[in-house]
Amino acid sequence: MTHAKKLKREIRARALTTGESYTAARRHILLARVKSEAPPRPAPATKPAIADARVVKATGHGLDHWFKVLDAFGGLAKGHTASAAHLLKDHRLPGWWAQMVTVAFERARGKRVANQTCKGDFQVGVSRAIKATVDEVAAAVSEGRWLMDADPELSAAFPKPARFRNAKLRYRWGASTVQITLTAKKGGSTIVADNMKLAGPTEVEKRRKQWRGALESLKAKLAK
Repeated sequence: MTHAKKLKREIRARALTTGESYTAARRHILLARVKSEAPPRPAPATKPAIADARVVKATGHGLDHWFKVLDAFGGLAKGHTASAAHLLKDHRLPGWWAQMVTVAFERARGKRVANQTCKGDFQVGVSRAIKATVDEVAAAVSEGRWLMDADPELSAAFPKPARFRNAKLRYRWGASTVQITLTAKKGGSTIVADNMKLAGPTEVEKRRKQWRGALESLKAKLAK
C-alpha cells in the first residue's frame, strides 16, 4: 500500500469515527504526525558545566546562589551576554567565571546542552600535551606527515600548506571553523584543536573522535 493510500484510509476512518469532514480529519492527522516526528527538546543538563566547589572557591558562592541571582535578573529572557555582564559588573565576578557561571545556568535551565554555544551552534575542543617545543610542533603540523594516519575527512579539509600566525592556525572545514592553538609548557607544549560552528551533538562526537585520532598520530610522530 502506498503512503498516499494509507493516509486516505486513516483520514476516512477518523472522519467516520468522529463525524468530522474529510478536510478536518486530514488536518488533525497531519498535525499529529508532525508532532510525533518533531525532535525532542533537549533535557536540562543533570551535570553542571563546572564543579560547584570550584565556583565557591573562586566567587565565594555556589552555583545555586548564582542561579538565583540570574533568575532574579531574568537571565533566560535577557540572554547570555547581558547575564554574564550582570555578574561581571554588578556582582564583581571575574570575566571567565561570569561566563562559566552563565553557561552553567543556561544548561541547568534547559536553554543549552553540553558543547552548545550561546548562539545555538556547537563546538568541541581536543588537546594533547607533546614533548616538543612550539616551533617543533608547528613545523610538524605544517609538514602534514601526521595526516597520513588521520581520518580522511580531517586530512582532506586541512589546509596545505598550513601557516601558523602567533602559534595559531585557523581555517574552514565545511560549514565549521577550526582553530589550532599551540602553547609552551614545562617539558614541551600543548596543542588544542577547537572545532566550532558544528550542527549538533552528533557532529560534535564525530569531530571529537576524528581530532583525538589526529592528535594522537601527531604526538606519536614527534615521539620518534
